[in-house]
Amino acid sequence: MTTTPPPEDDDKALFKEAVQGVRKLKQDTISPHRAPVKVKAQRQGGRKDSAEAHPFSDLYEPWLEQEGPTRYRQEDTSAYELKKLRRGDYVPDLFLDLHGLTQEQAKEELSALLLAARRQHVKCVSIMHGHGKHILKQRLPMWLAQHPQVLAFHQATREWGGDAALLVLLKTEL
Repeated sequence: MTTTPPPEDDDKALFKEAVQGVRKLKQDTISPHRAPVKVKAQRQGGRKDSAEAHPFSDLYEPWLEQEGPTRYRQEDTSAYELKKLRRGDYVPDLFLDLHGLTQEQAKEELSALLLAARRQHVKCVSIMHGHGKHILKQRLPMWLAQHPQVLAFHQATREWGGDAALLVLLKTEL
């Protein structure tokens, strides 16, 4: 009486015969690149920036003089500072061009500019809003008047953009 191997043994034998002479492959996949610590710190800095960003309101309307060029100063800021801005005595250290941006994009860029100015201890910036449909020209003074870092702003001299730009005087922290 001969016993026939169970069908599972036949399958194993056939498989062993089929893979005879095959050797194991080396690992040929590339391990994922891990972000260096600097990148992680920058990401955390980005989160901190978004937390420090100022949320500008479109509903807030400060009292701005309607006659003459666009201008504003905080109550505790000297009128002489505004006059120096008007004359162009302050030279802007940072420039922002808002041409072609939507209102939301302009708010983000403005917030980033003011944050960068604070970090770099910049006293004066120039913001070019352009002519266009006068949307940014109307909104920009409203947004700037809300920001606690803004001491004053005035329509720029021709040298810095004329009536298509504003010169902004900022608080500097030492």
